[in-house]
Amino acid sequence: MLADDLRGMFYIGLKDLRAYYFKPPNISWGILFPFAFILAFAIRNPGDLRALVPGLLALTLLFGTSSMEAIVIVFERRIGALERLLLAPLSLPALLAGKLLGGMVFGLTITLIVLMITLVAFGAANVNWLVLALAILLSAAAFSALGAFVSVAVREVFEAQTLANFIRFPMMFLGGVFVPVDSMPFALQVAARVLPLTYAVEALRAALIGGAWTDAVLDLTVLAAFAVVLFALATRVMMQWVE
Repeated sequence: MLADDLRGMFYIGLKDLRAYYFKPPNISWGILFPFAFILAFAIRNPGDLRALVPGLLALTLLFGTSSMEAIVIVFERRIGALERLLLAPLSLPALLAGKLLGGMVFGLTITLIVLMITLVAFGAANVNWLVLALAILLSAAAFSALGAFVSVAVREVFEAQTLANFIRFPMMFLGGVFVPVDSMPFALQVAARVLPLTYAVEALRAALIGGAWTDAVLDLTVLAAFAVVLFALATRVMMQWVE
């Protein structure tokens, strides 16, 4: 049973990557969109561009993992393709995990490209590679689970796109990407602390300045909790409408 689930997850993720993710428009958009926002902010407020790198990586992860993830399930449900997957000999959580796997691999691929560009530009002398790897992996899992939850919560593709943007764009401005959370008004700090992007930015910042893993342990723990909770919620919602 476990072997069937793992094999099913692999092939579902592979199918989604081929069918939806690794297309030139998605790749270019996934890389250029975060760069465009960071560049606009840097032009408006010139300063230490290195300080914007954690936010750039976090935005790349957020949009790279969740953009297609938020519409794939609802799209396949709409055209009837998901019904065929439900007939496969694997559990519903494994099916959903396969969907998450596609979003994670695509987001990680795009993020690694951006990471290499930034390391070439700014150097890698003080990077804590263990914290960086954990921060990227857990952020990708949390954001992919967020996209999956959005996708199972609606019935139409345009509804999924609207809901995803309703969540992501406020998160982008409140999550510490452009302005440190500690410098925000108290009410906004409270709001920022319920957003997974905040913890992704802080964990990536700790990794890129050479901080110890203990500096990011809370952020990494919260990201893992977001991934688990959002995946559980998505599974529960999917079970309800499958029944």
